[in-house]
Amino acid sequence: MTLPRAATVAPRAETLRPPWPFTGREEELDLVRRSLAAGRPGIVVTGPAGCGRTRLAAEAVRGTDCVRVSPTPETRTTPFGAFAPVLPESVTLHRAVRLLSGVRLLCVDDAHLLDNASAALLHHLAVQGRTRLLVTVTDGVPAPAAVTRLRTGESLPRLALAPLPDDATDPLLEAAAGGPLDPLTAHRLRGLCRGDLRLLRDLTAAVHDAGLLTRLPETGLWAWRGPVPPTPALRERAAAVLTRPCPEEREALDRLAFAEPLPLPAGTLDLRALERLEADALIEVADDDTVRLAHPLHGPMLRATAGRLRARRLSGLRGPLTDALDTEAAALLDGIARDDVRTARTPVGEWLVAEGAPVPAGYAAVRARFARLRGELREAAAWAREGLSGTPGHPACRRELALTAARSGEPGPDDGVTDDPDAYDAVRLGAPERALELLPPDGVFARHARALARADGAALDRVAAELGERGFLLYAAEAYAQAASAHRDPTAARIARTRAAALARRCQGARTPALSGPALGELTARQRQIVTLAASGLTNRQIAERLTLSVRTVGNHLYGAYARLGTADRTTLPWLVEQPA
Repeated sequence: MTLPRAATVAPRAETLRPPWPFTGREEELDLVRRSLAAGRPGIVVTGPAGCGRTRLAAEAVRGTDCVRVSPTPETRTTPFGAFAPVLPESVTLHRAVRLLSGVRLLCVDDAHLLDNASAALLHHLAVQGRTRLLVTVTDGVPAPAAVTRLRTGESLPRLALAPLPDDATDPLLEAAAGGPLDPLTAHRLRGLCRGDLRLLRDLTAAVHDAGLLTRLPETGLWAWRGPVPPTPALRERAAAVLTRPCPEEREALDRLAFAEPLPLPAGTLDLRALERLEADALIEVADDDTVRLAHPLHGPMLRATAGRLRARRLSGLRGPLTDALDTEAAALLDGIARDDVRTARTPVGEWLVAEGAPVPAGYAAVRARFARLRGELREAAAWAREGLSGTPGHPACRRELALTAARSGEPGPDDGVTDDPDAYDAVRLGAPERALELLPPDGVFARHARALARADGAALDRVAAELGERGFLLYAAEAYAQAASAHRDPTAARIARTRAAALARRCQGARTPALSGPALGELTARQRQIVTLAASGLTNRQIAERLTLSVRTVGNHLYGAYARLGTADRTTLPWLVEQPA
């Protein structure tokens, strides 16, 4: 029997859109391709729903002689249903194994949807080892026992995909929206999707197609304010709550959508209904006995599909927003006072922005300061602008906007608004002795100042790690950069420099004096050339074509450069190649 070179069972029909750019998975792509080289058994790629397993697999086998199979829920009820395009009818397991053993490369996407016979076939092929396999499996969903054994890495190497970091999703959002988005809109979209890239595409496309994006005059970026458009694709995503048949359960869901979190015991809610909703993972009960919807998209979808009268009744259940905003601001200021700016829950402020309602300038200034200290510079500037849009000239918002611009390497105002920087800014700017006069002696910033004054690389490493744990990513990056200069051991310096680059990359365009400094002096001329091209976004294959080298040679030079730079992460290369001056 002759098998087709590329057989595909399409999982479902959907609106055709241009493909998303492939971004943020370059290292994983190289690993998968190496696993599919001659003499290798293949690999199993696992991860949460929507993390990009299918796209990674498609990129890995692009241009190869590959047989591709994509099972669906419908094929799961038919023996060998997923393999129907490449196997004859009424085939036995033994014959199926024999037929597919001649295939050089077999890609099985969403293997958790395989029927038991197909799963057994896949397992036999993995054990036999004659066919290279690329298998993708979703975490946390039921799967045949044979696929579960593969998912554990028993027969094939396993690559577990984590959700893409926020900065890696920016090109995806821009492609779907048709242009760059303002930080609060991007934050809202990512928050509603919780790492699910398919949902991110559906939601961004829905917002774009509905004409809900408006250009902000201050920045020229596209912003989304207002409700979620209840498109068919998004209704399907929220079907678990939108189609709940029990009236008591639907009432509880709607009340939460308009006024979460609600406290327990909730006299207006049916506790048995809440128990059923919790058992189905549709709500969450926190340690403080407050109830929330489990998925961030469900609330907006319930609000968007409520009738006008129902929405008016349920909106009246929400308490005064002023008190809630004051509570959120107080919690943020308390974290700042305790030198702890890890993520805090601030649903009311984000709800105001999402609905396009005015944001009090005092609250916006606190949100901007909290974001700035976390290194979220674009979000900090966006919050400051939200406050200034309603209260032009507000001094705290203007100060935060100026401080954020200074950390981004942008020109700030010349009206003295930045003359009163934070006390520990003296440490960042290389004047630790002055900071020691102003800081509490036992705090992490005082320890940073003492370590910098002594040029103690090891102590700076420890301080940087603690700053990172407390959420001060930009300060942690700067401390690691200072440690790199203080270390006499080249290996310790490379490690600190790489950690500084990795953290700085997450700080949304931070460009500060402490982060400046060349990193390529330790590389050979060819390594510098290849690393520079890799940092610009070129793949190994593109670099090979440009320099007339083999892909293997490029990979060898790149990995040698990684060893000298102390990194194994391609995404840190832009920071290591050209640190901001």
